[in-house]
Amino acid sequence: MREGRLLSEIAAATGGVLHGADRRIAQLSIDTRQPFPPEETLFIALGGKHHDGHRYVAEARRRGVKTFLLRKGSVQLETGESAVEVADTLKALQALAAWHRAQFAIPVVGITGSNGKTVVKEWLSQLLSPEERIVRSPGSWNSQVGVPLSVWEIGAEDTLGIFEAGISEPGEMAVLARIIAPTIGIFTNIGPAHSAHFKDDAEKANEKALLFAQAKTVIHCADQPVLCAALRNLNGVQLLGWGRHESAALRMLDERISDRETRLSLRWDGKEFELAVPFIDSASVENAMHCAALMLHLGHAPDVIAERLKMLRPVSMRLELLPGLNNSTLLNDAYSNDLASLTIALSQLARTAAGRPKAVVLSDIAESGEDPAQLHRRIAGLLHAAGVERLIGIGPGMQENAALFPEGTRFFPDAVALLQAFPEPPVQGAVTLVKGARSFGLERVVERWEERTHGTVMEVDLEAMRHNLNHYRELCGPQVRIMAMVKAGGYGSGAVELARFFAHEQVAWLGVAYADEGIELRRQGIRTPVLVMNPEPVPMETLHRYRLETEVYDLRSLKSAVDFAAHVPDPPPVHIKLDTGMHRLGFMPGEVPDMLEVLRGTKTLRVASILSHLAASEDPQHDVFTREQIALFRSLSAAVTDTLGYAPLLHIANSAGATRFPDARFDMVRLGIGLHGIGANAQETAQLQPVETLRTVIAQIKEIPAGDSISYGRKVHVTKATRIAVLPIGYADGLSRRLGESRGRLWINGKEARTVGAICMDMCMVDVTGIACAAGDDAIVFNATHPVQEYARDLGTIAYEALTSISPRVKRVFVHGS
Repeated sequence: MREGRLLSEIAAATGGVLHGADRRIAQLSIDTRQPFPPEETLFIALGGKHHDGHRYVAEARRRGVKTFLLRKGSVQLETGESAVEVADTLKALQALAAWHRAQFAIPVVGITGSNGKTVVKEWLSQLLSPEERIVRSPGSWNSQVGVPLSVWEIGAEDTLGIFEAGISEPGEMAVLARIIAPTIGIFTNIGPAHSAHFKDDAEKANEKALLFAQAKTVIHCADQPVLCAALRNLNGVQLLGWGRHESAALRMLDERISDRETRLSLRWDGKEFELAVPFIDSASVENAMHCAALMLHLGHAPDVIAERLKMLRPVSMRLELLPGLNNSTLLNDAYSNDLASLTIALSQLARTAAGRPKAVVLSDIAESGEDPAQLHRRIAGLLHAAGVERLIGIGPGMQENAALFPEGTRFFPDAVALLQAFPEPPVQGAVTLVKGARSFGLERVVERWEERTHGTVMEVDLEAMRHNLNHYRELCGPQVRIMAMVKAGGYGSGAVELARFFAHEQVAWLGVAYADEGIELRRQGIRTPVLVMNPEPVPMETLHRYRLETEVYDLRSLKSAVDFAAHVPDPPPVHIKLDTGMHRLGFMPGEVPDMLEVLRGTKTLRVASILSHLAASEDPQHDVFTREQIALFRSLSAAVTDTLGYAPLLHIANSAGATRFPDARFDMVRLGIGLHGIGANAQETAQLQPVETLRTVIAQIKEIPAGDSISYGRKVHVTKATRIAVLPIGYADGLSRRLGESRGRLWINGKEARTVGAICMDMCMVDVTGIACAAGDDAIVFNATHPVQEYARDLGTIAYEALTSISPRVKRVFVHGS
């Protein structure tokens, strides 16, 4: 939204009361950590399950914000400030966006469905941009908050809006429908995603279909009966279906898959034509058909659609965090560029940097429709607000507006010229955001600057991690603190980056196994309190120097801590470990009286918490024993608290304990595997999101004649002509030799490919007979569709071991929802 709105208009739209002077604002912010120009920003103090934005009004004020949207009774203005006071800030934001949408008569496409919303939206933007000035949801902003913030971006110069809407429970879609008010709808599909609050797919489809209650036309796949039944409940809406059924308006007559594309024979309005989709997976074909149907509905000729579909590229929906040369970190967003996505990317840059230098490589924003000088002033303001210390501009637009950017900014006409000047990242140890429109080819910069590793990658989805963290926060309530376990390399996923993530999410504590893990976190700038759970004989002075806190679990470790506390100023607190039945570390019940005697004799040692460890909280057959542990912990910790004369924090529950035993949550819970998407039972796992993906790429395809052997030892001879794929992943990467000889499986283009022969140190071979694939295609070991639990079952072990066994030489790539 570029021309801005008066606060008096906002007050009228939201039913609020204006306090202070009327003024014009152009931007909305709900997060003080994001970059924004304070003089034209309205800070909205949203309240939620896990936070209250009113706690951050002072920080917004410190950032220079002068205008606020606040809950009734919380308005306390300083000189020169204004506020709109409302009953409910979320409902006010939604009402404001709905009012703003009503000021524009442009066609708007609303997209919903279980999967594919973001891809369809981004592809439509690519396909329709030659004729249209498009405003769309940035990234996957499809929630009760994301939708109104997206719709707020509609401006007078826009000719088409494309917004996606996602829901997780009944009653949500009616709100989003009022905000988006789509004239055209796309219902992508109905599937298992977000099913927890719906009795079946039919109820979920009916809820999603409410988005289109006032639309003129809805595009959908006519081959999905549940979806079609939901749409038939709408009154006065034209249903435009595509599919294989003869009743489909856009009928698929034939589908032919080659190694690199899918050729479709279609009939529309009585005429037959062909389209080539540059993908072979069924999901991409489905997404492309939605796009083709919309373009036909808008009047585009089949030959124009065919030409544009050839240019479709995979949609990068998430920001990748990659290790870079020169001890740097790269934040890869090299596929699109507009002000909305730039704001998101800069916010992620600030989160990721955590005290390290921030650099940005930024291309021109093409076809914005905005006055170039005004556009680049806004870009410069965002960069300044994000604290960017080094900027490299790519393209003539950035160069022509060089005066708006800081002294020392370098400008280049294209990626080639940049790489000639800087073959490596220019700032030692910096976090560098590479952000650009696809036409500038900045992915070449990322490829050159990325630290070289082989093609096997562990991808860590931090948005899924955030979802899981919020699941436990909602489960336990705001009074229960969270300790996030980042031991064992963050369960194999990368301890430092996960620690930075959890610090940003404001968990109370981080948990590590050994002191060297905690020391590395401190060296990387992590300031969140760290508990060392399994202290080796490490000098207390070392722990004190790095501000690490440790368990004491026997008289020796307790007396050592007491002695150290008596001889240093401001000694670190300790955490008393009780053994309630795990029989690992900890004071046994019979040892507690001696421990209490030592505590009575010290004046300087401070105890931060008392803890124990549940042995079988996930297993119902041991529930009696678990309850006995909890009762014993309560009794022993009460004796310690009485002796101390103050109440340290109490914690015994792990992820499963937090879910299955509410009375075990006490003051804090220690979350580990649950944060990675594995719940206490199948019901909870369905509510969580898998975090890790382990994938590699096909190095070579080979045709093996019948009778030949494969791999070391010649244990496997194929009985018929067999097509195999050679993959650069072996037991040195963590793919166990136990998975050889058809016992293991990977997934290639959605098809199961069994191992053939023995797993080698650096490679393995899989049978791809009958699978359309080529060198360079991905091969999945585990992901959200084929979760790590399945992989662990194939190994005959548990998910903990499967994750922590992945070798350090496998590159960890952290992705953020955009």
